[in-house]
Amino acid sequence: MSTTSSDPLAALGALPGVTDAVDSVRKAVDRVYGHRVMRRRSNEVTAEAALRGARGSAALSGADWNLEEVRRRTDFSGDDEARTIGAALRLTAEAGQLLSIWRQSPLRVLARLHLVAAGGATPDDAVGRPRLAGEPVEEPLIETPLPDAREVSGRLEGLSELIIAGSSAPALVMASVVHGELLALRPFGSHNGLVARTAERIVLIGSGLDPKSICPAEVGHAEQGRAAYVAAFEGYLSGSPEGMASWIAHCGRSVELGVRESTAVCEALQRGAA
Repeated sequence: MSTTSSDPLAALGALPGVTDAVDSVRKAVDRVYGHRVMRRRSNEVTAEAALRGARGSAALSGADWNLEEVRRRTDFSGDDEARTIGAALRLTAEAGQLLSIWRQSPLRVLARLHLVAAGGATPDDAVGRPRLAGEPVEEPLIETPLPDAREVSGRLEGLSELIIAGSSAPALVMASVVHGELLALRPFGSHNGLVARTAERIVLIGSGLDPKSICPAEVGHAEQGRAAYVAAFEGYLSGSPEGMASWIAHCGRSVELGVRESTAVCEALQRGAA
């Protein structure tokens, strides 16, 4: 990710295919926000979107449970899959509490997200801070070479400056870059994928695109499948205009699939079936 101009994301918004993805996402989000159920039962849609988003994010991190199992369980302290589901649920619940801090101190938010995700499963001195030189990273799914600790520190600072400065780029572009950069860096010893997808959610909510958090991109990322997720992420890693556009379009499609999921929830609530 380059930060050589005052607004390095602006050019990404003009890439071929990105403008169409941004427009398509905006229209989809506007449609679900205009659903009649949203006028009186938006809190229920938000709660259901959070549950489904957490399930989707956990699936990408290797815990692909069906929705009813996630809904039924109350103890997530068992095996690795259960702990992954629990971490995803905690992160989704935490995301909305951190919006006011994000634009002022994104690194503080990322530290908090890792603390919440770890939930006591990581040694105390490794929780909530970027990894040090030589420290291992346990991250399902993403197996690309790790940047060293010095590069991680510098790029995290650059990402933080970008978020604080703001951008004229569409929310989808910012959310996609935050998500991709955190996956690329894997700054923590664990739970990086979960944290990256939660940060994407925070950007989408805080930008005003999805203020009620009813468009869970995590659902769409999971629905498109792990192979498609990794392939699109490799486009981000390439840094090429085509690769970046492919990643942003993938994230946009994920938001649209999240919208479709919440639209189905709205329809079920309207019928009295949920």
